[in-house]
Amino acid sequence: MRPQKVLDIEILTGLTKVFRSRGYEGASLKELSEATGLKKASLYHRFPNGKQEMADAVLQHLEDWVTDNVFNTLLDTNLDPSTRLKEGLSAIRTLYDGGKNICIFRALSMQAGIELFEEQINQGMTAYLSAFKEIGIALKLTPVAAEEKALQVLIEIQGSLIVTKGLGDISIFDKTLQNIENKYLNS
Repeated sequence: MRPQKVLDIEILTGLTKVFRSRGYEGASLKELSEATGLKKASLYHRFPNGKQEMADAVLQHLEDWVTDNVFNTLLDTNLDPSTRLKEGLSAIRTLYDGGKNICIFRALSMQAGIELFEEQINQGMTAYLSAFKEIGIALKLTPVAAEEKALQVLIEIQGSLIVTKGLGDISIFDKTLQNIENKYLNS
């Protein structure tokens, strides 16, 4: 058997880049092929169900990464809550490359993408809310206050990514994450 010329992580990275920049509807097979280094036939060989399967693979890959690096950190009771929060926010900073990358949920929730990926987007956002609620409770917020703060965090992160991109100023994203940390730790 011949060795694969392109590693799976490289394929997922390329697909992610295209879906983030073009959305589901805007991503062409030509762009997806070029971004992965695979010919269209090879891309279809790996993803027989086409573009939707590619986007599903990207969502699963990012979900796994976020679970491992953000949620598991926020929920790790072996660390003190302050450290968990700081490390979780640092992982979010890494996920979005300091604010340079847009959220895949936003990219895939446009046009037909919302119908195709609504369940995964809902589950992902629900997981964010749950993890940030738990860190709020660990930081001695009431369950109601922790839930409200978690929703505000999700709104602030998503909103700051849009504003950062729109104004071309990545410091907005960084300041938002710092403000989130301050709000939790100074409650």
